[in-house]
Amino acid sequence: MRSLKSIVIAALLITATSSVVAQSKVAHINVQQLLADMPDMKSAQAELKKLETTYKADIEASVAELQKKFVTYQNEANSKTAGENKARADELQAAERNIASAEQAALQELQKKQQELFAPISDKAKAAIEKVAAAQGFDYVIDASPGLGLIVASGSDILADVKRELGF
Repeated sequence: MRSLKSIVIAALLITATSSVVAQSKVAHINVQQLLADMPDMKSAQAELKKLETTYKADIEASVAELQKKFVTYQNEANSKTAGENKARADELQAAERNIASAEQAALQELQKKQQELFAPISDKAKAAIEKVAAAQGFDYVIDASPGLGLIVASGSDILADVKRELGF
């Protein structure tokens, strides 16, 4: 009798759980595509590219200057003392370290700027997705961006609706 009661309770729980799952509405959206299509993202990427170009030009100028010094020092090495050549070699090594340090600093600045620019855009997209999902009664919205593991996307795609919500 006790096992029959356990079986009935288990069956009721399974039925209740499956009806809750069946009532959930699920949609999907390619968040990568949404972000790529957002005008704000395009202007942020352009700003980031401009900053990257500036850093790259500065570093390339430093490398060119270092190469010029190296050639000059190499051509004059025979006419200089061992002490002078050692000092010049130390100077070149210090310049190489400075360039490597500048490259690292530039990379960190670019990453910081990217986060600074992209975070509000991502937040804006998330808010629009949440608004559209709530308006259309979806309980879950799954990111359908390539490579994230979504295998079947036969539910509602809300990308167009979210783009409309964002005004493009």
